[in-house]
Amino acid sequence: MTPAQKREAVEVLKEKFSQYSNFYITDTESLNAEQVSTLRRHCFDKQVEMKVAKNTLIKKALEQLDGEKYSGVYESLNNVTALMFSDNPKEPAVILSSFRKANNGERPVLKAAFINGDIFVGDAQLANLTKIKTKNELIGEVIGLLQSPAKRVLAALLNYHENGPTAKAEETTEAPAAEAAPEAPATEAPAADAPAAEGETPAAE
Repeated sequence: MTPAQKREAVEVLKEKFSQYSNFYITDTESLNAEQVSTLRRHCFDKQVEMKVAKNTLIKKALEQLDGEKYSGVYESLNNVTALMFSDNPKEPAVILSSFRKANNGERPVLKAAFINGDIFVGDAQLANLTKIKTKNELIGEVIGLLQSPAKRVLAALLNYHENGPTAKAEETTEAPAAEAAPEAPATEAPAADAPAAEGETPAAE
């Protein structure tokens, strides 16, 4: 590879690292041509971009972008390296895990993964990476939590509609006691003229 070709390759890698916030560094050294082709096909089907590159060029591209940010993956750049770029943080891990299971093996090996600024080093991290929650999954969980109270209210309304107002509610409140009607004020009957006592004559008007 000429110096011009190396510079071009570094620029291509820089573009990919800038485009994707997630990438996996894998070791495909023990895979034959047919297996590599199968792995590429799986990646293509899942919208994961796979690219084999020289470790020195990968490191140079990362250093030119942000040497400190990517420093945690430099030690993983050894042997044959295949990069897997993806918008979905866990899709490459799922592909690698499924590929291993289908081939009854432990290859390709996960050397490191860069996920939204976090670095995971070592093949032991593969199982954990398959369980990462994607953005859409997290949004779905939040929506589910927000909908739970609404679902309970809807169920109560349906129950009321089906059983009528006499249906027992989960929580009841006592109605305030009715106020007693005020008593009508007593009216005194006009006093009747007392009959004159015997022997007395009524006074003349």
